[in-house]
Amino acid sequence: MPKRSSQVSLSLVAGASRRDVSDTELARGLAAGEAWAIGLAWHRFAPMVLTTAERSLGSRSDAEDLAQEVFLNVFRSVKTLREPAKLRSFIYSFAIFALKSELRRRKLRGWLSFLTPEALVELGSGSVDVESRDLLRRFYALLDRLSARDRLVFSLRELESMTVEEIAEVMNISVSTVKRSLAHAAARLSRWIMADPDLADVFDTRRWQR
Repeated sequence: MPKRSSQVSLSLVAGASRRDVSDTELARGLAAGEAWAIGLAWHRFAPMVLTTAERSLGSRSDAEDLAQEVFLNVFRSVKTLREPAKLRSFIYSFAIFALKSELRRRKLRGWLSFLTPEALVELGSGSVDVESRDLLRRFYALLDRLSARDRLVFSLRELESMTVEEIAEVMNISVSTVKRSLAHAAARLSRWIMADPDLADVFDTRRWQR
């Protein structure tokens, strides 16, 4: 992923305060351009965006670039938020849009996991424990072969443990579309993993067939 220029620095996490501020008050502070609100928004929501991006993209550095882009766009657009209490969902929608765009760019470039083992993130506690970095890289290479939508639906379901209904809401698609996309991704990944004896020994693909 090419580096993105951004005025939003990761250093914003330092000095964030006012943890008792509600999301509604925070959204109003952002809309008013309050400096404290910018730092607090990053402190409160950046971990959510970074974790999702890391697991979906497989790279910490790419996730950090994407998170800065997401928050820059959030800060520019927050005045359009009609329901301040839904600030978390508002930010997450920007993250999902950015992830879909990045996955499409990768697909167009034909990028099949040009990542070093050190760049790959560990899978979450709700997924299979993969000790081998080489196996983890091969797994992400298979994810790269999916369409952007199928990969994102699969990642949100299996790596983020989101419900089908939650995925439908954040991706702005129907529940039936989520189910079809999830089934398609699971079927293809299962087939590819079974063709790789090493991966087949690690991943129990039967848990995806539900």
